[in-house]
Amino acid sequence: MDLYSVMCVSDLAGSMEWYEVFFGRKADEIIGEEHLWRVGENAYVVIDAREVRARRVGGSMITFGVSGTEFDEIMARIARHGLPHGPTETYSNGVRHVEVLDPDGNSLSLAAVP
Repeated sequence: MDLYSVMCVSDLAGSMEWYEVFFGRKADEIIGEEHLWRVGENAYVVIDAREVRARRVGGSMITFGVSGTEFDEIMARIARHGLPHGPTETYSNGVRHVEVLDPDGNSLSLAAVP
């Protein structure tokens, strides 16, 4: 099964810059007006600013399961670029979790299993 998680955004150019910082690279693929970042073997995060998506802007939520090292690398990168994020929580099972909101309020959370 493949996964395409669409993040509806209001400003494509600004969102592309934000997502490039979050993922640490430019989009892996561009199909029409959609920009895709490969996040797994058959999993992609897509940003889309077309008018057909306008009423859904800011309503998306996804969580990435990452290693502790990946968590630290991503947090360091977004800190260097000044991207705001919520507090890092550590759950009773040792999982570290943080929520990062894109400029439209779409939620991209990181969860690192110890």
